[in-house]
Amino acid sequence: RRATLFPYTTLFRSIISDTHFFHQNILNFKKEDGSPLREFSTISDMNETIVSNWNETVRPEDNIFHLGDVCFGHKENLDILNRLNGKKTLLLGNHEHKNIKEYIPYFYDIRAYHVLNKCILSHIPVHDTQLERFRCNIHGHTHWNELKDKRYKNVCVEKTNFRPIDIEEIYAFANGL
Repeated sequence: RRATLFPYTTLFRSIISDTHFFHQNILNFKKEDGSPLREFSTISDMNETIVSNWNETVRPEDNIFHLGDVCFGHKENLDILNRLNGKKTLLLGNHEHKNIKEYIPYFYDIRAYHVLNKCILSHIPVHDTQLERFRCNIHGHTHWNELKDKRYKNVCVEKTNFRPIDIEEIYAFANGL
């Protein structure tokens, strides 16, 4: 039997990034080809799709990483996080830095990054020189755009059908490098 990079089961089951709950303007963002980044008619449709997909994927007892850029708008918009299954760990995105304290009630842990079995998880992709110390970088922030280096895995919701991805997909990615 061939040894794998991840021989032990981790506590974490899923990863997601860049939900952008209540970010009205994201519905106007375009891909390079001019098509919509997110094809929802309303922000409510987008929010409800992500909540539904999340809860179909994540059980209440599961641990999940959110790689940042969770929610936009007023503090009361954060209440949507109470509707999401799982024990959530937030890796700070560029939109959370101004109001980190508001996220504390909704997350089990809040970090800048996390190292998981020789992979670095972060919101913004790390510089390629940093990858000398790691197997790969699991990241968000770039939405639809991919980095050309095969050691990067983009887990923004636009790349994961607006749902968390199973940690086993990350393991398969890393083991395939």
